[in-house]
Amino acid sequence: MDSFCLSPSDFVYKALSPPFLLRILFIQLLIRVLFRLRFSAMSSNGKSTSEKPKGVETDSSTGSINLIGTPYVSSSHTISAPHSKQGQGEASVTSGLTKLSGKTSVSSGVLIGVPKSRNPYGMKNGVSTGVRGKAVVSSGGKGKAIVSAEVVAFRSVKYGSHDGELRFRLIHYWEARNVVTKVLIGLEMLLIDEEETVIQGFIPAGRIDTYLPHMRAGGIYRLNTFYGSNNKTLYRVAESSFTVTFSTTSVLSDLDDSSVCFPEDRFRFHGYEEFDAACDLKGDLYDYIGHIKLVNGQVLGDNLVLDDADIASSRKVMLHVQTHDGPVMKLYLWDKAASEFCERFKASGGTARVILVTTLNPKRLGGALALSSMAPSRVFLDTDVQATRDYLNWMNMNLDVANRVNADIVTKSETVTIGELFSYMKQEDAKVVAWFECIATVGDVVHGSSWYYIGCGVCHTKATKGPTSLMCKKCGKTSIVGVAQYLTKISVYDNDDQASFVLLGDAGHELSGKKASELVEDYFEANEDVRGDHLVPVPQALIDTIGQTRKFVVKVSKHNLTGQTQSLTVTKVMTLEVPEVEANLEGNVAVPDTRDTLDKEDADDDPSTCFGSVKRAADKVEAEDPKRARSG
Repeated sequence: MDSFCLSPSDFVYKALSPPFLLRILFIQLLIRVLFRLRFSAMSSNGKSTSEKPKGVETDSSTGSINLIGTPYVSSSHTISAPHSKQGQGEASVTSGLTKLSGKTSVSSGVLIGVPKSRNPYGMKNGVSTGVRGKAVVSSGGKGKAIVSAEVVAFRSVKYGSHDGELRFRLIHYWEARNVVTKVLIGLEMLLIDEEETVIQGFIPAGRIDTYLPHMRAGGIYRLNTFYGSNNKTLYRVAESSFTVTFSTTSVLSDLDDSSVCFPEDRFRFHGYEEFDAACDLKGDLYDYIGHIKLVNGQVLGDNLVLDDADIASSRKVMLHVQTHDGPVMKLYLWDKAASEFCERFKASGGTARVILVTTLNPKRLGGALALSSMAPSRVFLDTDVQATRDYLNWMNMNLDVANRVNADIVTKSETVTIGELFSYMKQEDAKVVAWFECIATVGDVVHGSSWYYIGCGVCHTKATKGPTSLMCKKCGKTSIVGVAQYLTKISVYDNDDQASFVLLGDAGHELSGKKASELVEDYFEANEDVRGDHLVPVPQALIDTIGQTRKFVVKVSKHNLTGQTQSLTVTKVMTLEVPEVEANLEGNVAVPDTRDTLDKEDADDDPSTCFGSVKRAADKVEAEDPKRARSG
């Protein structure tokens, strides 16, 4: 080994010596052999790192993986890749037909299917966060990266852009079109997350073709990056104040994780009282469940046959429905809802009894409450969903209750005399709220009591006095604008009898031609010296109706049937020359009576917060907790 101790003086000689060169080569060869032997030993013990093809990294179990190579972006909207040689279920679909040179794409799910790409190793090209995805669809044309993001709950959605990730079940979707031009505006959706929070979704018309081919009702998805827009105020289908809007940077992918549970659906049921309170307000659309009494005027039975030609031409089906032993209501199914009902009803062999219809619009037709289907409405019968199965079980155990009301009687529209009204009220077997049309002449307007009440400007429920302002119990608001509404008692007569009618809400406007709010305001403007608690006398517009003969739509309420009052509530007034509207009055339809518009206690007078005194509106007129001071 002393030959390796070289001094400067003999370096040239030693370096050129053949034995010295041989020693150097031998040592190098020995080092290589020893290194190879050690590497082989480590590989046999499982301690070495597997070699990977250049440009491909192995898939990590839970941590993030930095991709090496070039991801591909396609706008073909196909989930599978016909030209790909990847393993099945490993295709990536985004959008754009742009090959991103030298850039990587990171996703919170497994990217599956790269159109026109080759991956001979069958390696995953994405990042998994514990949730398996099947497809990624994006609207952006720039090939933007899909970055793993924090999961956002629906309750946390606010106005503006969001970079987080939504996970949800798609309950239902429908087209949104301009009601006049019928131009497609976009695709509306009903979404629900694992917290059972429901929110409305929206895809603009220009992006529908990007996402719709990969979506199905009932499917579970995740959405990366979206925009929170304000929810519409008319005809809302969800309680949230915001809507999830698919933006140009949104990325949609399937979500497949058995550990995450999403509800199948969620319904918002209303009964006849709630529907009646919301009538004609164009507010939220709620759901109804009950049992069928009539189909297009036919009683359910073995001989019931649906007229397909008539339904196709009219595009509607009219049902009479009832919830438990409550009032019978008309239910109009239009277009898709009508065809869906016919299909399901025929599939049941005509034996279906229970019906659930979503997102209904309550309207006043001919003075009576009716429910009308809307574009997002869905129809379920008997055993279709858990809610209908539960109701069917109740019905089977309570057939006597469900069949207590004779549909032929309570849904029959007819014009009666005052005497026939009194006779109906006295019948022992007629203890069912019903609607009738009665032709009578106005004999007098009752003086000496208030002919109006102050109601909420939104829901028309009777307002109550707060510390400094008027309040609405129904809306839950502590400061509202009070609006005068009719609650006027009149005396009427026909050829044989006379009766007391109470004009409620719009019925007074239809008779006098003037709104109550206008008449009250005009009085105080003309009499500035009177105090706010002054009792406004009956206006001339009402007095001028004396002697007029009209057709009155009157309600025989529970209070009439039990003998608590003989005064009949008028919900609509029609002139004799005007033909009847399409939907005639049907018996036992939910419309508020006079008693339901008043509080049990008199409201204190407050000149600073209302036009006049908020008193008991009429002497000897029923007064109870207000439901809704509006009709017609």
